[in-house]
Amino acid sequence: MKIGLIGVGNIGIHFANRLLAADHELLVNDRNPVALAKLAEKGATVVESAKDLASRAEIVLLCLPLPRIVADVAAEVAQGSAVRIVVDLSTTGPTVTHEVEAVLKTREIALVGAPVSGGTVAAEKGTLAIMPAGPEQAFKAIEPLLQVLGKNIFYLGADPSLGQTMKIINNTLYATTMVASSEALVYGVKAGLDPKTMLDVINVSSGRSFATLERIPQCVLDRSFPVRFTTELLHKDVKMCMDEAEKLGVPMQVNPATRQFLAFALSQGDGNKDNAYPIRHIEQWAGVEFGAKPADAK
Repeated sequence: MKIGLIGVGNIGIHFANRLLAADHELLVNDRNPVALAKLAEKGATVVESAKDLASRAEIVLLCLPLPRIVADVAAEVAQGSAVRIVVDLSTTGPTVTHEVEAVLKTREIALVGAPVSGGTVAAEKGTLAIMPAGPEQAFKAIEPLLQVLGKNIFYLGADPSLGQTMKIINNTLYATTMVASSEALVYGVKAGLDPKTMLDVINVSSGRSFATLERIPQCVLDRSFPVRFTTELLHKDVKMCMDEAEKLGVPMQVNPATRQFLAFALSQGDGNKDNAYPIRHIEQWAGVEFGAKPADAK
């Protein structure tokens, strides 16, 4: 298939690599010339604009960082002469997804909202969870592509916003368990427990979560904090979830505390750092650190 991909950042680059490895003809567009050059070496065709790309590919994938960027790019894609299906792999949220859907409908272009979950490691391995929603015929047409990108694919219905709703619910739950786990683990260290042993116990007990199973062991325990999903983007998703829940009259009491903590972390310059990094504020307040660099470990 000839596929257009707009956005080859931390996640999108893995999408591009996997599509090329599956022998799809890939057209790419991004603001990062370095990433584009690497993909060109692997056989991708670099296209100068979103409109040009959408005039050469019937299926266009979007993997972009912010809802407003998605809306702006989708409006440009809608001017393309070839595009028939747009697949939004970004976390765009229900409201902007409806805006994008309306713009694309004027050109008889179908929208499938298909946000993903699992992070950069899962994106590289092709084991992401994907939450597509949109016209069933369009979903069936792009399902083989989704199977290249992910392992667990859940079709959620004809409304393209349903996948986005599922994604912001998921990310909000992750954020809240990350912050709650950070507080509890720092407490445990100060009380005298070994960091790794704590994780070992929690991860075979009822307190386990993706934060304790994956992110904290991979990013915090050795103090490496590799950037896999930034604090700024996680805060954006939690805020979006709060706003959408409020529109529907759904009360939330616990999750807003997570949003407040992430907002504090942004005010301290953590926006471009990994979302596990803000544990350092809890550590500073407690006067201890969770984990140690390999050279410092006993």
